[in-house]
Amino acid sequence: MNISIFGLGYVGAVSLACLAREGHRVIGVDVDPAKLQLIADGKTPVVEEGMVELMAKVATSGRVSVTTDAEQAIRDSELSLICVGTPSAANGSQDQSAILRLAEQMGTALRALSRPHTFVFRSTLVPGTVEEVLRPILEKSSGKKEGRDFFVCFQPEFLREGSSIRDYDNPPFTIVGANAEEPVLQLKSLFGHLPCDFHVTSIRAAEMVKYCCNNFHALKITFANETARLCEALGVDPFQVMDLVCRDTQLNISKAYLKPGFAFGGSCLPKDLRATLYLAKQRDVELPMHAGILPSNRAHIDRAIAKVLEAGKRRVGMIGLAFKTGTDDLRESPLVLLAEHLIGKGLSLLVYDPEVHLSNLLGANRKFIESHVPHIGGLIRRDLEPVIAESDVL
Repeated sequence: MNISIFGLGYVGAVSLACLAREGHRVIGVDVDPAKLQLIADGKTPVVEEGMVELMAKVATSGRVSVTTDAEQAIRDSELSLICVGTPSAANGSQDQSAILRLAEQMGTALRALSRPHTFVFRSTLVPGTVEEVLRPILEKSSGKKEGRDFFVCFQPEFLREGSSIRDYDNPPFTIVGANAEEPVLQLKSLFGHLPCDFHVTSIRAAEMVKYCCNNFHALKITFANETARLCEALGVDPFQVMDLVCRDTQLNISKAYLKPGFAFGGSCLPKDLRATLYLAKQRDVELPMHAGILPSNRAHIDRAIAKVLEAGKRRVGMIGLAFKTGTDDLRESPLVLLAEHLIGKGLSLLVYDPEVHLSNLLGANRKFIESHVPHIGGLIRRDLEPVIAESDVL
């Protein structure tokens, strides 16, 4: 395939070398003539393991060319990979100035093209950018219609500096966000041979996956480092602790707890978080990530309360009261807190939970529900049907 790559930083340069290695004709496009000259000379513009040898090899193949001319690059290719930078602005927003300018240039270049062209955005972009910002620019500057005269899609990259070539050859998955079949088929021909699953999503979902993955990686690093700070203050070996934490592949390193749902609660997680934070405070150890967990959890409950109130209905049914299914433990159940607030707002509430029988509750479990919702017994129904029938909101 004839491919043009816009932006020859780490992602663009590695992609150029790997695609040329696989037999594709690749045109590298960049505003920096120094980068273009290095590639033309068979040298790498980035410091990356394996790139010196790979660039020297593909340079002799005759399949690599470079230019600063966007119009020429689009005219001589079927598909463009856009890999320009999207750094942070001073206020934390994404600086999209480079990709916006490029979109106008690509749209102008598209005017003279008599065949469809595919634009694959690989730059990290906030969700909605491709469809709400870049597509309109391309349509306006080209005078053409997306989905007929050209195609846009988003394909997040997961290359890490220092291991980019290995990551290119062994990605965790390939994700293509697209609204048409044509770009999906083209990208399957480019990346379908890689040893991973190939997923097709909406464009916005693909944009969001990239952010979610990066945020999760940052979260994991921060969790390990905060744990290490507390361990050191307590005279505990943090490497031994985290090694054992990572050995649990049933809960810790797994899909467990990673599906969107309601807030957490119960007799363990909230109290152990509070104890951890108190322990850290005693030893002057700051754990800002840990400190944000309970407020974030409470915000999830508050959001649920707001959504019920926004419905504008008085009769509310709740399916479930315990902190999770399969138990009658009501201690610090977020659903109990939800029920308490809805009753406090004057709503009529009915509850169904097949595991909860007030007559069987003992000790702290009974004390908790009596202190928060003392008249809960009159709200619980033993069958689901009346709760559904007598509720306007579930």
